[in-house]
Order: sequence, then structure tokens, then C-alpha cells
Amino acid sequence: MAEVVLFHHAHGLTPGVLAFADELRGAGHTVHTPDLFRGRTFDTVAEGVGHAQEIGFGEVVARGAEAVDGLPAELVYAGFSLGVLAAQCLAQTRAGARGALLLHACVPVSEFSPAWPAGVPVQVHAMDTDPFFVGDGDIDAARALVDAAAAELFLYPGDQHLFTDSSLPSYDPDAAALVRERVLAFLGAS
Repeated sequence: MAEVVLFHHAHGLTPGVLAFADELRGAGHTVHTPDLFRGRTFDTVAEGVGHAQEIGFGEVVARGAEAVDGLPAELVYAGFSLGVLAAQCLAQTRAGARGALLLHACVPVSEFSPAWPAGVPVQVHAMDTDPFFVGDGDIDAARALVDAAAAELFLYPGDQHLFTDSSLPSYDPDAAALVRERVLAFLGAS
């Protein structure tokens, strides 16, 4: 079974993020859910991103690194949207990573290191007309990652951003179920 660190999105550590973690735990995986916002949650993506800008995106990533201090090196790093910053950074820069799950976002590999680390598998999941994922260029970063590494890109029909969070109005149960199925298969192979 895999040990996973799951970083939340801009709304904060919501019940939907915790429910997703519980589903992974139910399959036998160990899942850590650090709170990068230290107890704060936000009603909208814009409010949460505003908070992240206020504390600094570098601080968000640093809090992610702090969260794994004392954990084994052999982790799968997972993130929802904003949480992808910490997950992707750690997967690329912390030795021993067993994989990365990037949900709703992907940043250029060059943000954290010159290349994706050899032998570290990665999955990227997003909706094909999500205005954040497509409009902000994440889809281009994901396609470049697929070309450069052992990466899989899964695009789901629709325009919702955080469609895997069951506590948000953007939740899409059918697409989220397929994401969970693919994530569990990935973790089973990690």
C-alpha cells in the first residue's frame, strides 16, 4: 500500500478533500492531509487564491515541505489545484518520491527543477474545458510533462474546476468516480 500526502485546493481543507482522502484510506493507503491554510477555508476559489497571494505562493510550497518533515521519503504526492504547487515541487525535488497525482492543475516542470525525475510516475486529471486548467496554460504544462516523462493526462468532459470535491457545487460524481478509480489503480502500482 502507498503512503500519500494530499494537499488541498484554494478553498482550504474542505470536507470534500477529507472525504477523498478517506476513500483512499478505505482502500488501505495511508493518507496525510496537511492544512496549508492553518485552519482557514474560503467560499470561493478567488478568495482562497487571494489568501495564497497574501501569504505568498512560496510560503504555500514551504508549508507543504514542512508538512512532510519526519515522513518517509517514499511518498506519493497529490494535490488539488493550488495544492499541486506543493505536490509537484516535492515530487520533483524530494528524493524517494514514488509518484505524483496532480488534480485540476499542472505547472511547468521548469518551475521546480530542470527535468521531471526519472522513474517517478505521474497522473494529471482535469476537465477538458475547465477555464482555469485550459485558460491558465496548465493543459500545456501537462502535455509537455506527458512528452517528457512517464506521465498520463486524463481529460474529462466538462468545464468544472474542482469536480472531485464532493463538498463543492462543482462536484461531478461520475467524473470523480472515474478519477478515484484511476488514482486507486495508480496507487496500487506505486
